[in-house]
Amino acid sequence: MSNLKLDFISIGGNRHPSAADWDSGGSGLLAFGAANNIALWNPSDGDYQGIKALLSGHTKAVNAVKFFSSGNPNSTVILSGSGDKTLRIWRSDLNSSTSFELVKTITDHQSSITCISTFHGSTLFASGAADGEIKVWKVTEDASPTEINVELLQSIALSPRYFPLSLALAKLDESSLVLAAAGTRSTIQIYVSQNARFNLAATLTGHKGWIRSLDFVRESATNDSDLLLASASQDKYIRLWRVHPGEELPAVSSAINDPALGVLGKGLSNKAHRIESAASKYSITYEALLLGHEDWIYTVSWRHKKGKLQLLSTSEDNSLAIWERDTISGVWVCITRLGEISAQKGSTTATGSAGGFWIGLWALDGQSVVSLGRTGSWRLWTYQPSEDVWVQQVAITGHVDGVKGICWAKDGSYLLSTSSDQTTRLFAQWRRGSKRSWHEFSRPQIHGYDLNCIDSVSPFRFISGADEKLLRVFDEPRGVAGLLNRLCGIRTSSTQSLPDAANIPVLGLSNKAIQAVDDDEPVVNDEEGERDAVDPASVMRKSTLDFNHPPFEDHLARHLLWPETEKLYGHGYEISAVATSKGGDLVATACRASSLDHAVIRLYETKEWREIGPPLRAHSLTVTSLEFSEDDHYLLSVGRDRQWAVFQRKTGSVTEYKLAASNPKGHSRMILDGSWAPTEPGRIFATAGRDKAVRIWQLSGSAAISKTSISANAAATAVSFLKRVIQNNLILAYGTEEGRIVICGLSSSDIEKSELCIIEQKLSPMKAINQLAWRPSYKETISQDTDASHESGIQQLAVASDDSSVRIFRLHDLPTPQ
Repeated sequence: MSNLKLDFISIGGNRHPSAADWDSGGSGLLAFGAANNIALWNPSDGDYQGIKALLSGHTKAVNAVKFFSSGNPNSTVILSGSGDKTLRIWRSDLNSSTSFELVKTITDHQSSITCISTFHGSTLFASGAADGEIKVWKVTEDASPTEINVELLQSIALSPRYFPLSLALAKLDESSLVLAAAGTRSTIQIYVSQNARFNLAATLTGHKGWIRSLDFVRESATNDSDLLLASASQDKYIRLWRVHPGEELPAVSSAINDPALGVLGKGLSNKAHRIESAASKYSITYEALLLGHEDWIYTVSWRHKKGKLQLLSTSEDNSLAIWERDTISGVWVCITRLGEISAQKGSTTATGSAGGFWIGLWALDGQSVVSLGRTGSWRLWTYQPSEDVWVQQVAITGHVDGVKGICWAKDGSYLLSTSSDQTTRLFAQWRRGSKRSWHEFSRPQIHGYDLNCIDSVSPFRFISGADEKLLRVFDEPRGVAGLLNRLCGIRTSSTQSLPDAANIPVLGLSNKAIQAVDDDEPVVNDEEGERDAVDPASVMRKSTLDFNHPPFEDHLARHLLWPETEKLYGHGYEISAVATSKGGDLVATACRASSLDHAVIRLYETKEWREIGPPLRAHSLTVTSLEFSEDDHYLLSVGRDRQWAVFQRKTGSVTEYKLAASNPKGHSRMILDGSWAPTEPGRIFATAGRDKAVRIWQLSGSAAISKTSISANAAATAVSFLKRVIQNNLILAYGTEEGRIVICGLSSSDIEKSELCIIEQKLSPMKAINQLAWRPSYKETISQDTDASHESGIQQLAVASDDSSVRIFRLHDLPTPQ
C-alpha cells in the first residue's frame, strides 16, 4: 500500500550474547535478533526514530547476527543464524540502507545456530551450532546485484563434543587465518588454516566454567604485532591470551605477579602452546586475568583508542566495564563501570534489578557503547571528552514475548500493551518542536503471571487480566502524569488525587502507592518498633523524574509503575477477555472455560467495583473476545464454541444486560475476535474465525443477518472496525494467524460491496496477529492544532503480534468500494 507508513515498531532484543552486531562498515546500523526477526536500529539517530525495520524470514528465535564485509561499498550484508537451523544472508537495497532483501538461505546445519564469526576483509565466515559442528564458508558476489554465492569449505566436528557458544576469526599471517572456538566446556580450541583447511593446533585451559565470548585484536596498528585473544567465562573472569610470532617466547606478563590476584595467582600457568602456519611458527601464552565482575560474563569486545587498547565486557552482575592496561604496572584495570551498582539491585525488575547485561558493543568511532539487558531493552552511553564521563542516552525498549493485548487510552492520547513477558507498557509520542517520535514512557505493571488482556477505563485508569484468575485495576500516578504532560502534551487529571509513584514490595505482586520525598529529606522507618533499614525501592526522590527526554530503562523498571487500586475476583480460571464500556462505567470479563459454569461473562461497575447481577450465560467454552457497542446498548461476545452472542441493555437500566441474539453456528470453527461498527449505519458487527473467514452481521430484532463474508488466507485471529464512517464507508481491519493484515472498505449503504488492501508482507509480522486497535481521535494540548495523525482522513492502527512486536501504522486514502 503506497498510502501506508509504519510509524513505530517496538520489540525487545533476544537474550543471546551473539544476537547483535554494530556495523563497522559505516552504515551506523545496529542489527539484533528480536524473536524470529532481525531488528535494525541506528543508535546515533538524532531524531530518535527507533527501529527502522524488521527483517522477517526465520521461523524461530534469532541467536546470531553479524555484519559481513562483502567488499561492495554500495551494499551492506547481514548474516543471521536461528533456532530454525538455518543461516540466512541479507543484502541492503541499493536505494535504501535499511531495506534488506533475503538473498540466500543455508540449511546445512542439523541443529540450532549458536554463533557466527566474520573477519573484516576476508571472504570467509564461520558458524557454530548445537549439533556440535563448526562450518567454514566462503562468500562470493555474483555479477548480478541480487546474487550471493556461498560455498561450504569445511565442517569441523568438535572433539570432545560440545556446543560452540562463541567463535573468533583473525588473520595470523598472509597465508593463514586463526579460529578460536569455545562454548559448553572450560577450554578454548585454536584452529589454524593451512591449504584452505582449519586444523586443531592448541587447546587453552584455565577457565572453570562455560566460555561465552571470544574476541581477537592486534596489539598495535601494525599487522606484524602480536594478536591478543580475550575470553569471557561463566567463572566470572576474563582471560587474555597472547599469540606471538617466532620460536622465542614473549616477555612474561607482570600480571601474573599482581598482588591483587591473591591466592588465584598461584594457579595461573604461563605454559606456551606452539602453533604454526605454512609460513611461520607462533606461541600462545596466558597474558592476564581480569577480575572485577561478580557474576557470569557474557561478552567481551576490543577497540583501539588513541594508541591504547580497551576491552568492553558485560556481565550478569548488571554492569558494563571498560578495561585498560596500566602503562606503569602493565596490569589490566577497570577504568569505567556503567550500569547498576549492587546496592540498587532488587529481587525483581520493579525494584531495580536489570537481570544482567547480555550484549555489549562499541560504536565504530568508539565514542558510544550499547548493552542489552534481561528485559529486552537497550541502554546507550556516549563519551563526553570535555567532562571525561559516559552519559546515558535515549535508547529503545520492547516486549520479549508475544504481545497478547493492546488498547488506546479512551481519549487516544497513548497506547497500552500487555504481554506474556508479564509486563504492561505505555507508549506515547515525544513532542519537541516539529519533531515527533514514539517511545515507552511507563511500565505500569510488572507481574508474576503472563498477561492476557487489557482495556482502558478512562484516560487515567486501565484494567488487565492475567493467568492468575483475577483482574487488576491501575491508576496513573502523578509522576507519570507530569512526564506525559511535559513531554507528550497529554493532559493530566484535575479531578483525581493521584499518588506520586508506586513500587512492588519484595515477594509481592501488587503495586503499592508511595510518596515522593525531597532530595534532602532523610528517609526513616515510620513503623513503630521497626529497626530495619528502609528499602531504597520504597522511596522516590522528587527529582527522579525531572528530565526532558523519554525515560531510560532504569526509570521504567523502577520508578514508572502505576499503583494498583482494585482487584476483581469471581472467575475460576485464567482471564481470557476484558472490555470496558465506552462511558467507562462498566467492565465485562471472561475466563478460560471448558464447561457452561465457567464460560460466563461477569459485569462490574467501576465506582465501587462491585459485580452486577448474575453472570451472563450463552457460551459453553472459553469466551475469546468482548466488546461494547459505541453507545453501550449492546455487548458482543465470541467464543471457542463457534458461537457469537449479543447482550442488550435492559430498558431503564444502565448496568443490566440480557441475551438479545446468538448464533451457535456463527462460524464452522472457533471464533477468535469480534468488533462493532459505528452506530450510524445500523447495528453491524464483524466476527473473525479459525475457518479463515471474517463475517459481517447486521442485528435485526432477536436475530442477526449475515451480510457478507470475507475470505482470509489463514485463520482470522483479530478484527477491528474504525469507529468513524469515512466518506459513507466503514473501515475494517483484520489480521491472520500468519501475520497478514488486511484493510477493508465496506459501503455502509451496501455492506456486500467491499474493497481490500493488504499491508505488504515486509511490514507485517511473521506470527499471529493477536489484536488490532484503531486510534480514537486525539487532540494535543500543547498547541491548538489537531494531531497530524487525524488530519484529512489519516488514521493510525496499532497491531499486537505473537512475534513480540507492537506496531503503529499510519494510513491515509483508505480503501473505498466503487
